[in-house]
Amino acid sequence: MASADLMDFDKALELFEPVVGFEVHVELSTQTKMFSSAPNPAAMEAAGVDPNTCLTPLCIGLPGSLPVVNGTAVEYSISLGLALGCDIAPVSRFSRKNYFYPDLGKNYQISQYDEPIAFEGSVAVELDDGSLVDVPIERAHMEEDAGKLTHVGGATGRIQGAEYSLVDYNRAGVPLVEIVTKPIEGLEHRVGELGRAYVSTIRDMVRALGISHARMERGNLRCDANVSLRPRGQKEYGTRTETKNVNSFRSIERAVRYEVQRQAAILAAGGSITQETRHWHEDTGVTSPGRPKSDADDYRYFPEPDLLPVEASSELVESLRAALPEQPVEMRRRLKGNWKFSDVDFQAIVNAGLLPEVHATIEAGVDPAAARKWWMGELSRIANDRGVEPGSLATPEGIKGLQHLIDQGHLNDKLARTVLLAMVDGEGSPEEIVAARGLEVVSDDGALIAAIDEALAADPGVLDKIREGKVQAAGAIIGAVMKAMRGSADAARVRELIIERAHQSS
Repeated sequence: MASADLMDFDKALELFEPVVGFEVHVELSTQTKMFSSAPNPAAMEAAGVDPNTCLTPLCIGLPGSLPVVNGTAVEYSISLGLALGCDIAPVSRFSRKNYFYPDLGKNYQISQYDEPIAFEGSVAVELDDGSLVDVPIERAHMEEDAGKLTHVGGATGRIQGAEYSLVDYNRAGVPLVEIVTKPIEGLEHRVGELGRAYVSTIRDMVRALGISHARMERGNLRCDANVSLRPRGQKEYGTRTETKNVNSFRSIERAVRYEVQRQAAILAAGGSITQETRHWHEDTGVTSPGRPKSDADDYRYFPEPDLLPVEASSELVESLRAALPEQPVEMRRRLKGNWKFSDVDFQAIVNAGLLPEVHATIEAGVDPAAARKWWMGELSRIANDRGVEPGSLATPEGIKGLQHLIDQGHLNDKLARTVLLAMVDGEGSPEEIVAARGLEVVSDDGALIAAIDEALAADPGVLDKIREGKVQAAGAIIGAVMKAMRGSADAARVRELIIERAHQSS
């Protein structure tokens, strides 16, 4: 792929004003799909469902199959609309969005067009420095997801150049809510940061509502980022591009900044921007052209003839409103105060998208500092090495069990890291791994003393140094003992025994 010319980001913003918008797709975790009784893979905690096993005739568009609205999905959608500060339509309607693609068995998608269930809202988003931005919400509408295509062969993983494509219809019909912002102006250098913070806020919101697992690595939460530039002083918006299905918070920020730089270089050279979808490439940090971006007229929307309008009673709406959880911004500020984290440490957790995991771990009974250490330290490092999200590697209950063994003196830090890696690899609970591998800390003084004596025999001068007040000299013996016992010794107890031995022989 040929690299595009890029303009320096700061220079780009001297010449042009960025205008952004975000379309966030949330897969709802109902037990069945949006319009059929097929099992909903988005509700399953574990990934790895065999392809084309969560199906009914409707999922693959067989003639004669008819849709039936999932009432729970409607309630989840209303709850989300209320959390977004939206008005809820007393009557909303499904439409057919007509287009052909192999992952859409019916050749149309059942969605909502001019009569969405929620509209005209706003979400408070907190940026890295603590400042708040109100993101305007145009609409939140219900629809069904399409299937998943895997393009085999070719250099890009895209359909261009592929030898063949595989279709998995498990995802077809999964309930979705698409949240569409209005154009967002005035963020200047912080447009990418806003995108990251906004999607993170949406994730926290839907998890708090209990309506979605919101795992970006599984596609439960997907973001399309719209970016356009207009010359300084111009009122009309520029031509926008839509970067599809960016799958991490960090990548959202990177993709927005990249499009600003790419579009600025084109416009400054006298070129024009093509209205199109673009694909984000995580490995290279660039976007590439997809297909020309269609307008609404191109989809030939018309009311879905097989479904009645959705009527949301005021009683239902008010009962769901009363059950709303705390707003993400308010929750974050409360938790920061309760946990006594510094601004930097707390914001790092938020930026990493790990607030739900850290919160759940602390709620399970783990000390806040320890919870932060495991998620922001070892688990983030392993996740980065493996190219996955940290939340996919462990559970709050698993971390609780691991920390309990440390607190009880059964594991030291080195052994705990070994146990954690085994947990990530699926070897069982911390207790099971310790028992199977024999990793528990050796606290038997007899075994420790024998190892200490052997180390002192190799370095007899250490005891004299300790007697002279140079207690740090014990470090060499501690290190030798830990090596001899393969890290399973209690280092604190080894130190105590060395000092005792020095005083006994004085």
